[in-house]
Amino acid sequence: MIALQDRPLANVFRQLSGSACPPMVETFDRGKTIFFPGDPAERVYFLVKGAVKLSRVYEAGEEITVALLRENSVFGVLSLITGQRADRFYHAVAFTPVELLSVPIEQVEKALKDNPDLSIIMLRGLSSRILQTEMMIETLAHRDMGSRLVSFLLILCRDFGAPSGDGITIDLKLSHQAIAEAIGSTRVTVTRLLGDLRTDGMISIHKKKITVHNPVTLSQQFT
Repeated sequence: MIALQDRPLANVFRQLSGSACPPMVETFDRGKTIFFPGDPAERVYFLVKGAVKLSRVYEAGEEITVALLRENSVFGVLSLITGQRADRFYHAVAFTPVELLSVPIEQVEKALKDNPDLSIIMLRGLSSRILQTEMMIETLAHRDMGSRLVSFLLILCRDFGAPSGDGITIDLKLSHQAIAEAIGSTRVTVTRLLGDLRTDGMISIHKKKITVHNPVTLSQQFT
């Protein structure tokens, strides 16, 4: 018998609500909101395909990216961690076209009580999220937009990178506007900076997928 912690997370998530109440399958186009800050925390989400951007929106209207979630991530669970029902803390947006599974938060609470091993799985996922949030904060701390962009590309290489003959290809179709929104820049600036990196032979772009030819060299030269 396979232990719960050894099963693929997708299978664990599908079993959270039992056969009587299977997870809801939802799809979102790029740029569409999954939930807003202040929305009731009613469901927990599992990311099947694509990438989801989590951001904080501040009173001045500034929106700061705190994490870019990859496939097999669970999100929307903060109210479970705090131990009290809370409204949404983040703005969750489809960074690419995404496919999600979602279950009512009450079902997740029940599953956590019935199976302590599930809490460990959730904790591992949350720990990964916290690490990426710290990396995003470091990225946004760069005042120079060139360094900020390079730092962001290196995060994408780590979380979405696929080795190729030319280096590490970021397995996301990224528009210049999407990158600009993630790092707090403008599309014009991102287009110029990416052009500079291409001219210097640091990256190449094919069908909106960026290949970083040597992440170590890129990191040493620009950050």
